[in-house]
Amino acid sequence: MDFLSTRDKKLALSGAEVIIKGISDDGGLFVPSSFPVFNEGEMRYMAGLEYADLAAYIMGRFITDIDAADLKKACGEAYKKFEDGDPAPVMKVDDGLFMCELYHGTTHAFKDIALSVLPHLMTLSKKKLSINRDIMILVATSGDTGKAALEGFKDVPGTKITVLYPESGVSVMQKRQMQSQTGDNVAVYGIKGNFDDAQRTVKNLFSDKEFMDALSEKRVLVSSANSINFGRLVPQIVYYFYSYFCILESREIRFMDKINFVVPTGNFGNILAGYYAHRMGLPVNKLICASNRNNVLTDFFDTGAYDIKGREFYKTASPSMDILVSSNLERLLFELSGRDDAVTAERMKQLSQNKKFKVTDKEKQAAAELFAAYYADDAEAAETLYGVFDDFGYISDPHTAVALSAYYQHTSETKDKHKTVVISTASPYKFAADVMTAIKKRPNPDPFKCLKQLENQTALPVPASITSLEKAELRFKEVLEQDAVKAAVLKFAAKK
Repeated sequence: MDFLSTRDKKLALSGAEVIIKGISDDGGLFVPSSFPVFNEGEMRYMAGLEYADLAAYIMGRFITDIDAADLKKACGEAYKKFEDGDPAPVMKVDDGLFMCELYHGTTHAFKDIALSVLPHLMTLSKKKLSINRDIMILVATSGDTGKAALEGFKDVPGTKITVLYPESGVSVMQKRQMQSQTGDNVAVYGIKGNFDDAQRTVKNLFSDKEFMDALSEKRVLVSSANSINFGRLVPQIVYYFYSYFCILESREIRFMDKINFVVPTGNFGNILAGYYAHRMGLPVNKLICASNRNNVLTDFFDTGAYDIKGREFYKTASPSMDILVSSNLERLLFELSGRDDAVTAERMKQLSQNKKFKVTDKEKQAAAELFAAYYADDAEAAETLYGVFDDFGYISDPHTAVALSAYYQHTSETKDKHKTVVISTASPYKFAADVMTAIKKRPNPDPFKCLKQLENQTALPVPASITSLEKAELRFKEVLEQDAVKAAVLKFAAKK
């Protein structure tokens, strides 16, 4: 399958090429030239597959230039590391409400699902393209992507990885996870500013000719592990199909019944994967976009206008969603416009220069047929977290609590009776103090004693990799101004 840029449809690159390249030279994001659609027979076949085999089957419909046997082996290696060998267990919480738990990997966040397999895809792509240069992975993170990418790429031959995180915009545990990262090919920097600043810094480096030429002289290529890279996005499609098949197997639905998905959303990659699954034939009734107080996406779906001009940025209890510029929305805009690359490029230019753009009424209506959008501030999310724990004994992290709040808002407003899967994105133990506060208990000011408090309240065991952070060496404490990042990356790239 070929891939093209959202800003230039004349481009035609292979799957291996877009995985290595990450982002188009014109600043656009790579999208498939078409969507493979599964027929009834294929859907029934897929329903009987284990997760790793399902992942290889779905991903292989996009990444057609990598050998299918190699792809199957890569998925098997990536997903055997998850608890009980199941990367995405589905739990029934209430009649019609299910949780797809995506935090049972190495770093206890949903980013593990894609970032466990992406290094394998990079390696296979380098082999396919006969590339003998090193690759520098650049990552901006709002908390979870950074650690998952670091774990995925640490000590992978022929790669180095640099992660940027907002110095005061991640949780205590998220920061310690990144600062204590092991591996000889990793670098981590806090930066002054928020996630949007970190993301913009990375994107600017991709379009900086001087920076690219300097790395080229060192025989280094640059790529990304953010969801702007299609290789990061495509593995996320899998758990939408998988959760559907789990509910089907439990006989909660009949074959091809439609269901809803509720997704806590920041950069729009996670929910976009659900949209792609829908385009491939998954029976989706609604994709419910759940935002925290930084509710620019809620306003976009309500009004058709994306407007961040003068908009206040809030630090919340769900920091991975503290984002105002949702990069992956560009891919949806491309589809809503009828794949008009010129229109998409112009809207991204308007967002960059004027901090806003607006879609047509026809496009807004098309989005409303599939998407619904709600938001919850910290107080509303905490109350929902407490209510679900009190009623059903199910504990969630603050991001998932935002999604649960959106679920209850949607069902209350619409009386929608479709079975619903909430995408649960992180372990409660990464945000123990906020979870303790939400369930109306006073958190111990010592973050590691707070972990034990939460375990005593919930009987959910604390992951050993989180408790071990207390004594882990903090290797990366440097905080940079945004304009100092370029020099730091080049210095790291030159390191032997």
